[in-house]
Amino acid sequence: MVDKLNKLARAQAFRIRLARAMQDAGTNQSALARRIGADRSTVSQALTGDGARLPGAHVVGACAAALGVSSDWLLGLSDRPENAADLMSASLSMSQAPRALIDERIFAWHQEAAGYKIRHVPAALPDMLKTQAVLEWEYGPHLGRTTTQAINSSRDRLDWMRRAQSDYEIAMPLYEVQSFAAGTSYYAGLSGAVRRAQIDHLIGLTRQLYPRLRIYLFDARRLYSAPVTIFGPLLAVFFTGGHYMAFRDRDRIETFTDDFDLLIREAQITARQFPDHLEELRHLTA
Repeated sequence: MVDKLNKLARAQAFRIRLARAMQDAGTNQSALARRIGADRSTVSQALTGDGARLPGAHVVGACAAALGVSSDWLLGLSDRPENAADLMSASLSMSQAPRALIDERIFAWHQEAAGYKIRHVPAALPDMLKTQAVLEWEYGPHLGRTTTQAINSSRDRLDWMRRAQSDYEIAMPLYEVQSFAAGTSYYAGLSGAVRRAQIDHLIGLTRQLYPRLRIYLFDARRLYSAPVTIFGPLLAVFFTGGHYMAFRDRDRIETFTDDFDLLIREAQITARQFPDHLEELRHLTA
């Protein structure tokens, strides 16, 4: 008896949703029948029947495709009317990533997530924690004569991000800080004085802003992460080099959050240890 009632309720839900989808699409029974290659009576019966019987799967699928909704929604199996392609399009977006300190897109995401915990795996040292000299060294080749102007125009936004009521958890590989201190790899050519001032700046910031700012170092030989920022439960953004890939569906955000939290749990240097670790590396800048 319960199973029969469930089938009856599902059939009634199907008729209501099919009528709604037709209304939203601005179509009628004859037009829908032509689009799905069926008789008008087939559509009429699907809309006006009063029993527990549902149309065949091919009719349900054809109606869903013609009306731009999902079969699961028509059958009452989902509360989202969008089809799979539309859901993917809404949950994933791509945008260009200009070579700049902080562009409009990144700043808008930080504003949207103000008050949430922000988890970040940077591609290098985080821009918001860099000194003026490091920013000029890094962005000068790309910005040319406008370097100082670009840095000054971005400074207010970087300061806003520091002041925002968000907790920042940052995870970096151990070798990133080691390479910076020693002036090797990506940081080759950066003077010892600039590197030393940057390390002192980081020591001061991480002691002053803890626990709102927490930086962890993980062993990249054991764990790996692509550059990513997770803005609370709202979105996760991957940096590919030339583009940002932004995910907004909850399941993926939770998966990426779990991946980040693993970096934190397995960190070789904790946030409390980070300033002392920098003190130990300071001699490499001599």
